[in-house]
Amino acid sequence: MHELGLMASVLSSVEEAAHEAKATRVTCIRLVVGDLTEVVDDALGFALEALGPGTVSEGAELVVERVAPRSRCTQCGHEFTHDRFHRTCPLCDALATELLAGRELYIKNIEIAHAPSFRSRQSKADRGVLGDTHLDDTHLGDAHDGARNTKAR
Repeated sequence: MHELGLMASVLSSVEEAAHEAKATRVTCIRLVVGDLTEVVDDALGFALEALGPGTVSEGAELVVERVAPRSRCTQCGHEFTHDRFHRTCPLCDALATELLAGRELYIKNIEIAHAPSFRSRQSKADRGVLGDTHLDDTHLGDAHDGARNTKAR
Protein backbone atom coordinates (compact mmCIF):
# COMPACT_ATOMS: atom_id res chain seq x y z
CA MET A 1 0.00 0.00 0.00
CA HIS A 2 2.08 2.90 -1.28
CA GLU A 3 -0.69 5.32 -0.30
CA LEU A 4 0.63 5.31 3.28
CA GLY A 5 4.03 6.61 2.10
CA LEU A 6 2.36 9.11 -0.21
CA MET A 7 0.15 10.42 2.56
CA ALA A 8 3.16 10.71 4.87
CA SER A 9 4.79 12.97 2.24
CA VAL A 10 1.58 14.94 1.77
CA LEU A 11 1.20 15.47 5.52
CA SER A 12 4.81 16.56 5.81
CA SER A 13 4.23 19.28 3.19
CA VAL A 14 0.87 20.22 4.71
CA GLU A 15 2.34 20.45 8.22
CA GLU A 16 5.16 22.66 6.95
CA ALA A 17 2.76 25.01 5.12
CA ALA A 18 0.42 25.15 8.12
CA HIS A 19 3.32 25.93 10.45
CA GLU A 20 4.55 28.73 8.17
CA ALA A 21 1.02 30.18 8.09
CA LYS A 22 0.78 29.90 11.89
CA ALA A 23 -2.35 27.75 11.53
CA THR A 24 -3.75 25.95 14.53
CA ARG A 25 -5.28 23.22 12.39
CA VAL A 26 -5.87 22.03 8.85
CA THR A 27 -9.54 21.52 8.04
CA CYS A 28 -9.30 20.25 4.44
CA ILE A 29 -6.64 18.78 2.15
CA ARG A 30 -7.38 18.79 -1.59
CA LEU A 31 -5.31 16.49 -3.78
CA VAL A 32 -5.21 16.10 -7.56
CA VAL A 33 -4.50 12.49 -8.52
CA GLY A 34 -4.07 11.11 -12.03
CA ASP A 35 -5.77 7.82 -12.81
CA LEU A 36 -2.49 6.30 -14.03
CA THR A 37 -0.85 6.68 -10.60
CA GLU A 38 -2.83 3.63 -9.41
CA VAL A 39 -3.54 5.50 -6.16
CA VAL A 40 -6.73 4.32 -4.42
CA ASP A 41 -8.81 7.12 -2.88
CA ASP A 42 -10.05 4.98 0.04
CA ALA A 43 -6.49 3.93 0.87
CA LEU A 44 -5.45 7.60 0.94
CA GLY A 45 -8.33 8.30 3.33
CA PHE A 46 -7.30 5.39 5.53
CA ALA A 47 -3.70 6.64 5.54
CA LEU A 48 -4.85 10.11 6.60
CA GLU A 49 -6.90 8.60 9.43
CA ALA A 50 -3.88 6.55 10.53
CA LEU A 51 -1.26 9.31 10.28
CA GLY A 52 -3.35 12.38 11.17
CA PRO A 53 -3.88 11.98 14.93
CA GLY A 54 -1.63 14.24 16.97
CA THR A 55 -0.94 16.59 14.05
CA VAL A 56 -2.59 19.86 12.92
CA SER A 57 -4.20 17.74 10.18
CA GLU A 58 -6.08 15.55 12.64
CA GLY A 59 -9.71 15.31 11.52
CA ALA A 60 -9.08 17.12 8.21
CA GLU A 61 -11.37 16.36 5.31
CA LEU A 62 -9.66 14.76 2.30
CA VAL A 63 -10.92 15.73 -1.16
CA VAL A 64 -9.44 13.90 -4.15
CA GLU A 65 -9.90 15.26 -7.68
CA ARG A 66 -9.19 12.60 -10.32
CA VAL A 67 -7.52 13.36 -13.67
CA ALA A 68 -8.25 11.10 -16.64
CA PRO A 69 -5.38 10.07 -18.92
CA ARG A 70 -4.91 12.33 -21.95
CA SER A 71 -2.35 11.90 -24.74
CA ARG A 72 -1.22 13.52 -27.97
CA CYS A 73 -0.42 11.54 -31.10
CA THR A 74 3.14 12.22 -32.24
CA GLN A 75 2.14 11.46 -35.85
CA CYS A 76 -0.95 13.61 -36.41
CA GLY A 77 -1.01 15.81 -33.26
CA HIS A 78 -4.51 14.76 -32.17
CA GLU A 79 -5.15 15.03 -28.40
CA PHE A 80 -7.47 12.45 -26.85
CA THR A 81 -8.53 10.89 -23.56
CA HIS A 82 -8.17 7.16 -23.02
CA ASP A 83 -8.03 4.45 -20.40
CA ARG A 84 -4.79 3.03 -19.06
CA PHE A 85 -4.52 0.28 -21.69
CA HIS A 86 -5.60 1.95 -24.96
CA ARG A 87 -3.22 4.74 -26.00
CA THR A 88 -3.48 4.23 -29.76
CA CYS A 89 -4.50 7.39 -31.63
CA PRO A 90 -8.21 7.15 -32.50
CA LEU A 91 -7.69 9.20 -35.71
CA CYS A 92 -4.67 7.64 -37.39
CA ASP A 93 -4.14 4.44 -35.34
CA ALA A 94 -0.52 5.41 -34.55
CA LEU A 95 1.01 3.77 -31.49
CA ALA A 96 3.43 6.64 -30.84
CA THR A 97 1.73 8.93 -28.35
CA GLU A 98 2.87 11.36 -25.69
CA LEU A 99 1.15 11.28 -22.30
CA LEU A 100 -0.09 14.77 -21.36
CA ALA A 101 -2.13 14.04 -18.23
CA GLY A 102 -3.00 11.21 -15.90
CA ARG A 103 0.12 10.85 -13.72
CA GLU A 104 -0.44 13.95 -11.57
CA LEU A 105 -0.18 13.75 -7.83
CA TYR A 106 -0.14 17.06 -6.02
CA ILE A 107 -1.68 19.08 -3.23
CA LYS A 108 -4.09 21.51 -4.86
CA ASN A 109 -4.69 23.45 -1.65
CA ILE A 110 -5.33 23.18 2.05
CA GLU A 111 -7.82 24.97 4.23
CA ILE A 112 -6.50 26.13 7.58
CA ALA A 113 -7.84 27.65 10.78
CA HIS A 114 -6.12 30.03 13.15
CA ALA A 115 -6.76 30.58 16.82
CA PRO A 116 -9.66 32.99 17.26
CA SER A 117 -8.58 36.59 17.74
CA PHE A 118 -9.53 38.58 20.84
CA ARG A 119 -11.91 40.87 18.93
CA SER A 120 -14.08 38.18 17.38
CA ARG A 121 -14.58 34.48 17.70
CA GLN A 122 -13.36 33.87 14.16
CA SER A 123 -12.90 36.60 11.62
CA LYS A 124 -12.32 36.01 7.93
CA ALA A 125 -8.61 36.54 8.56
CA ASP A 126 -8.64 33.66 11.06
CA ARG A 127 -9.35 31.13 8.29
CA GLY A 128 -7.52 30.71 5.05
CA VAL A 129 -6.70 28.64 2.02
CA LEU A 130 -3.15 27.87 1.00
CA GLY A 131 -2.86 26.53 -2.51
CA ASP A 132 -1.02 24.59 -5.14
CA THR A 133 1.83 22.73 -3.54
CA HIS A 134 2.80 20.14 -6.13
CA LEU A 135 4.48 16.84 -5.49
CA ASP A 136 6.99 16.22 -8.25
CA ASP A 137 5.40 13.51 -10.44
CA THR A 138 8.44 12.77 -12.61
CA HIS A 139 9.28 9.58 -10.71
CA LEU A 140 5.90 8.22 -9.65
CA GLY A 141 7.20 4.68 -9.99
CA ASP A 142 9.49 5.47 -7.06
CA ALA A 143 6.74 7.10 -4.98
CA HIS A 144 6.90 4.40 -2.33
CA ASP A 145 10.47 5.31 -1.37
CA GLY A 146 9.42 8.59 0.26
CA ALA A 147 11.81 10.60 -1.91
CA ARG A 148 9.19 13.07 -3.05
CA ASN A 149 10.17 16.63 -3.92
CA THR A 150 7.80 19.48 -3.28
CA LYS A 151 7.62 22.85 -4.93
CA ALA A 152 5.19 25.70 -4.35
CA ARG A 153 3.33 27.10 -7.32
